[in-house]
Amino acid sequence: MNDATQRDGSAIRLGLIEGDGIGSEVVRATRAVVDEAIAAADVAPVEWVPLLMGHRAIEEFGDPLPEQTMTGLDGLDAWILGPHDNASYPEAHRGAVAPGGAIRKRFGLYANIRPARAFTGVRAAAPFIDLVIVRENSEGFYADRNMFAGSGEFRPTPDVAMAVGVVTRRACELIAHEAFRLAATRRKRVTVVHKANVLPMTMGLFRDVCYEVAQAYPSVEVIDEHVDATAAHLVRAPRDFDVLVTENLFGDILSDLAGELSGSLGMAASLNCSQSRAMAQAVHGAAPALAGHNRANPVALQLSAAMLLHWLGTRDDDRALLSAGERIERAVAATFEAGIATADLGGLASTSEFTEQVCARVHRR
Repeated sequence: MNDATQRDGSAIRLGLIEGDGIGSEVVRATRAVVDEAIAAADVAPVEWVPLLMGHRAIEEFGDPLPEQTMTGLDGLDAWILGPHDNASYPEAHRGAVAPGGAIRKRFGLYANIRPARAFTGVRAAAPFIDLVIVRENSEGFYADRNMFAGSGEFRPTPDVAMAVGVVTRRACELIAHEAFRLAATRRKRVTVVHKANVLPMTMGLFRDVCYEVAQAYPSVEVIDEHVDATAAHLVRAPRDFDVLVTENLFGDILSDLAGELSGSLGMAASLNCSQSRAMAQAVHGAAPALAGHNRANPVALQLSAAMLLHWLGTRDDDRALLSAGERIERAVAATFEAGIATADLGGLASTSEFTEQVCARVHRR
């Protein structure tokens, strides 16, 4: 069967936002790999839509996330987002919501999908890890995401700081369905991660709604664990996990742990999505000290882009886009198996050298 089955010949349009620090390097490396995979799958070349964010946007528009960028994203279903370094923005822009968070809120990207997988050829603390953390992305205990306007964090007096956590039934239902649908395509096991023993109303609601949703997926086994126990369990026996679904803050922490267990945060991919839009974004930050040295590990964003193509292929029932995503995943794995890696993984390859190797392997069946 031809890779292009079910494609109508029209190009897909993807936004491309470089961001700060190593962003330009890893985004450029990711674009190269996507272009090769799309060509190998016999799909029309991507129509890339470059948009500005971060320091370059401040220089040109006086805003790290200008309305021109948001308007550009309005016309797209999917895009690739490089890292941002808002800690280094001019002081007038530091107190605002981080660009990534503002984009997630504007477009209702309620799910953050973060896989952690060990690759042959990469030294990993947990060589058999192969799991996915499904993180609720719109509320919870992150102050920048749980209010319609303003922040859920405030100081009633100079000596008191408070934060509001928000958990709603609707958000719990959406993220639970995301987790169970994913588990049904994998090893059919979901772990609901919470802290209902000390937060019985908020985390109790999250846990209970997940169990309610589980009834619609009888083939998927469901258990629940406290977040602290899960952290210990991840270190001791990570292969016990398949799909974990959890609140925003817990998911952020656990996915960083899982990324390190799989070898490096430089390989930690993620997809932010709703039912109609998706954004590929690596878990790691902008690493400004590495910027401009051609030493950054591009794998996290390349694998995030593979997830993006898979999301588009699944949404549109498009086998060619699914094939393109799979080609990227296989090519990255084959490159590692060949003993080629960047410095953070103990290798000698530069960003561009690693990317050239992945591009070459994308064309292999």
